[in-house]
Amino acid sequence: MRAEGPTRPPAYVEVADLRRDFDVSQPWLTRVIERRPRQILRAVDGVGFSIARGETFALVGESGSGKSTVARMVVGLLPPSGGDVRITGVSMTDPRQAAERRRLRRRIQMIFQDPYASMNPRWRVGRIIAEPIRAFNLLQGEAAILARVGELLTLVGLHPDDRVKYPHEFSGGQRQRVAIARALASEAEFLVGDEPTSALDVSVQAQILNLMRDLQGRLGLTYLFISHNLAVVRHMATRVGVMYLGRVVEIGTSHALFRAPRHPYTRMLLDAVPDIGMTGRTRTPVSGEIPNPIDPPSGCTFHPRCPFANERCRAEVPGLIDGVACHAVQEGRLD
Repeated sequence: MRAEGPTRPPAYVEVADLRRDFDVSQPWLTRVIERRPRQILRAVDGVGFSIARGETFALVGESGSGKSTVARMVVGLLPPSGGDVRITGVSMTDPRQAAERRRLRRRIQMIFQDPYASMNPRWRVGRIIAEPIRAFNLLQGEAAILARVGELLTLVGLHPDDRVKYPHEFSGGQRQRVAIARALASEAEFLVGDEPTSALDVSVQAQILNLMRDLQGRLGLTYLFISHNLAVVRHMATRVGVMYLGRVVEIGTSHALFRAPRHPYTRMLLDAVPDIGMTGRTRTPVSGEIPNPIDPPSGCTFHPRCPFANERCRAEVPGLIDGVACHAVQEGRLD
């Protein structure tokens, strides 16, 4: 894959040729009786990108494109079927670097879509936030831990006295603030947000996004941001990768991608965003649905929905060249 643009700072996170297969076959005896072959679902197919320190990299795409699977592999919650993830040079898959990986895990945290589902409803918020501090042995003594919990609650816009409440006593936005405080309790440097605001009201979404940007500026955090909301991505991301059926089809800076999208799929996604300015420009709505990943189309998997597809698109998988994987772009057939 060629360089994505001008010289960039050294990568904090490097993802190379990441793949993940799921065996969705029927049980062995059923396959023998019914004479069915094994069925393999390739959820992620050769994804690669890098994230510089202090940067926000966003992955966008329709549901089922593989964004959340990539996020789980990056943080080590899901082992990849192939490829590698390196964070500060430490491989998340190489068994020879297990000791370095254990030391690194404290600096990696995840913010989930549903904060309530990620918390123990029987624990008070103070105990939830203090758990990473105790698990990683960051502070000694209950007084010091209690003071740190109060600092974290204040940092995310809550009151230190909120530590005595249970998760159900908070609103959705407040629970997400608690989840962010818990992520920061381990002194994390790299946060992965998997649709962290999609379950919130629009006004509350803006508050949480502004909080995340403020914390990034104050603490030098690095983000991998997963979302299908392009308006949110435009507000948050430094760089964007567009995924379709397990592959990155376009990657580049947020400014360039939103100003002049190149891949037909990216153009369709942006055309689906409401035109608040009522500019009257021609828009191409997203048509069709993502194909069955168990039996994907040949060649470019987007060709059944692409108005620019030709025989080459149906037969040959396009490589990611100069930040875009599209035969029509590479051949100059798009305006």
